[in-house]
Amino acid sequence: MREDTSSMAPVPAAEVIGQSEIFLDFMEKLSRVAKVDRPVLLIGERGTGKELAVAKLHYLSPRWQGPLVALNCAALAPTLIESELFGHEEGAFTGATRRRMGRFESASGGTLFLDEIGNIPVEVQEKILRVVEYRTFEQVGSSKPIYADVRIIGATNADLLTMTAEGRFKRDLLDRLSFEVLFLPSLRVRMGDILLLANHFAARMAFELGRQEVPEFSDEAVTALERYRWPGNVRELKNVVERAVYRSDRALITEIVFDPFRPSSFEEVLTIDTQANGEPAALIKEHPAPVEKSFSSAVLELEIKLLKSALETAQFNQRRAARILGLTYHQFRGLYRKHKGHL
Repeated sequence: MREDTSSMAPVPAAEVIGQSEIFLDFMEKLSRVAKVDRPVLLIGERGTGKELAVAKLHYLSPRWQGPLVALNCAALAPTLIESELFGHEEGAFTGATRRRMGRFESASGGTLFLDEIGNIPVEVQEKILRVVEYRTFEQVGSSKPIYADVRIIGATNADLLTMTAEGRFKRDLLDRLSFEVLFLPSLRVRMGDILLLANHFAARMAFELGRQEVPEFSDEAVTALERYRWPGNVRELKNVVERAVYRSDRALITEIVFDPFRPSSFEEVLTIDTQANGEPAALIKEHPAPVEKSFSSAVLELEIKLLKSALETAQFNQRRAARILGLTYHQFRGLYRKHKGHL
C-alpha cells in the first residue's frame, strides 16, 4: 500500500506575491530553472517562503502531475533520517513490524523537498549521492535495489561550503545538488513589498473573520511596518498583520504589535518609552501618588487620574488616549472597563 503522509498541498498563486525588483528577479530565475529537470538548492532565512518557492518550482516543472513530497531534516533525530528517506524492510530493526515506504519511493515521478538539508548525517549523504547519480537505492535491512525517478530540491540557511571544508557535508553531493542555487531575498530588502503583502494578509484575515470592510492601515501603522526589520520575514509579517486585524474594532488599522509577549499590565506605563511629545511622563509627574496611602490604593488612584487626564486631553477619543499613555488600545480598554464607574 502506498504510504505518503508528507505530500505538500498545492500553493495558491496569490501566496507568492511581490513587486520589488529583487523579488521579481528571484521569481524569473525560479521560473527558468523550474523547467529543467535538475536539482535546485534554495538558500534563505527562516520565514522567507522556501516552501512556497518549492511548490512553485514543482508546479511549473514537467513533473507537476507527480507527487511533491517533503522532509524537514531538522525535525528528526539523525538516526531516523535514513529510514525516513529510504524506508525499511520488516524486521530491519526492533519495532519494524512491517515494510515502510520512504520519501524517495513516495516521491518517484515527482519532486522531493529536503528542508534543512545541512542536518543530514554524512553517511546518509552517501546514499543520497547514489540516488542522484544512479537513481537507485536500497531500503534499510534490504539488498534489493529500488528505482526512484526523483527531482531533489534542497533548502538551508547553513553555510554548506564551510561544512564541506570541515567534512560535515560531502563536496560531491553539494556539487550534484547545486545545478542552480537560488537565494531567497529577505523581507527587509524587498522594498515596496511590505505594504503589498500586509494588505493581502489583512484582507484575507478580515474575510476569515467574516468582516465586510477591507482593512486599511493608518499612516502611522504603515510607517511602523516599513521601518521594522522583520527578522522572521514574511511569516512574521503575516502573524503581525493578522493579529492587528483581529484586535481592531474598525477597518482602519492604527495599532501594530510586533511583540505579542510584551507585558500588558498597567505597570508598563511607568517604564514604557514615551511618545515623542512626552505626554505619558508629563501626566505621571503631574499626579504623584500620595505617600500617606497604601500602595494598592495609591496605584488605583493614579490609574484613575491618568485615565481621566488622558481622556480629557484626547477629547474622549479612547484610541488617542491609549497612545498618550503609551498603551495599546486593548490595554487601555481593560483599564477603562476596570475603572469605568469612577470616570
